[in-house]
Amino acid sequence: MAKQPNWDDREPIYRQLRDRLAAMILDQNVREGDALPSVRSMAADFQLNPLTVLKSYQGLVDEGVIEKHRGLGMYLAPGGRERLLERERRRFLEHDWPALIQTIERLGLDPKTLVDSLTTKLRPE
Repeated sequence: MAKQPNWDDREPIYRQLRDRLAAMILDQNVREGDALPSVRSMAADFQLNPLTVLKSYQGLVDEGVIEKHRGLGMYLAPGGRERLLERERRRFLEHDWPALIQTIERLGLDPKTLVDSLTTKLRPE
């Protein structure tokens, strides 16, 4: 049965799919050396053109996160999760964090309130 994701019209689908694959890797749903779903199965599952799926995978190949094994498929490369984690951290600090700081300043939130909120949210139950 095909999955019907909510694609965001403001961003190309291949990037959104790449972000979903990255989340699978960061959440450790895929381990080093594990095979990723095939391009054909992803295309069928999400009702996408296989070239769109391939473009998503190719971005991760270019970053050294996954590797192609001819005739076998795509696999999480050795050290791929760490490379992805470093890239995602850098992206967060360079792009997402400045926007968060602006929102914090705009709302007049003080550091103690933020730390208290973080402590509450991150505390194991």
